[in-house]
Amino acid sequence: MGLLSTVFVKSCVELWGRKWNIQDISTVVVFLALHCLCLFAPFHFNWGAFWVAMALYFLTVLGVTLSYHRNLAHRSFTLPKWLEYSFAYCGVLSLQGSPIEWVSTHRYHHQFTDTEKDPHSPIKGFWHSHMGWIFDSSYRFGQHGGLKNVEDLKKQLFYRFLRHTYVLHSVLLGGLLYAAGGFSFLVWGMGVRMVFAFHNTFLVNSACHMWGKKPWNTGDASRNNWWVALLVLGEGWHNNHHAFEYSARQGLEWWQFDFTWCIIKFLQAIGLATDVKVPTQIQKQRKASKSRILATQK
Repeated sequence: MGLLSTVFVKSCVELWGRKWNIQDISTVVVFLALHCLCLFAPFHFNWGAFWVAMALYFLTVLGVTLSYHRNLAHRSFTLPKWLEYSFAYCGVLSLQGSPIEWVSTHRYHHQFTDTEKDPHSPIKGFWHSHMGWIFDSSYRFGQHGGLKNVEDLKKQLFYRFLRHTYVLHSVLLGGLLYAAGGFSFLVWGMGVRMVFAFHNTFLVNSACHMWGKKPWNTGDASRNNWWVALLVLGEGWHNNHHAFEYSARQGLEWWQFDFTWCIIKFLQAIGLATDVKVPTQIQKQRKASKSRILATQK
């Protein structure tokens, strides 16, 4: 999942065995600033700031899980454009990249899962898969030749606009929070909320490729992790997702709680979500049979 990826610039400094450009340095500065902002949280706590942070957390993470991931990256369902764009804008406020760059990175992740070309795989270590890849824009985009796999989004003016302006929307949100509730709203609504969202969503790339159960033989290291699923609105059922990446539902069993799927199901019930894709029983049986055969061959 991307952060502060805008345009390529020439490398300007060499440190820790690689070159860092302005984009990478800016990403580190913003990342550290938000973590430092969290240090003020115990001294500026009030219930209003806490609930604002919680509401923004669910809204912006839902923008990533429902919009960026299931709607835009995998086309698991269709929404009216006004609603598609609204959810995508919520994702922008997570500061994890514009829709174009986030979707491009994720599609490359599925194309090259847990190989040298995977933008974020634990084969390069936990740190790299969790957040190290975010600070290396040349590695993230350069090895695949850029944004060639998101022509569907690049054709739309709205997503091109967000690509070039998405950082400004979070700056505006920070200003509105400060105006509404002072420094406490800024600390909790931006600092605490953002850091919590960052690390929880990053766990899908790191923890869900290292720890958990693997009911489907997907040919990669993806795992189902129940506690990540609770933190990130259902995204922790990651082995299910890699088995059926087109599926709008990732918690395939009745006991696998998937909050994002609940929202999609509600939108489908009121006629706003259409062409909702989920694996059929036959498709799951075929995949299960294939998984058992591959398991016995190991």
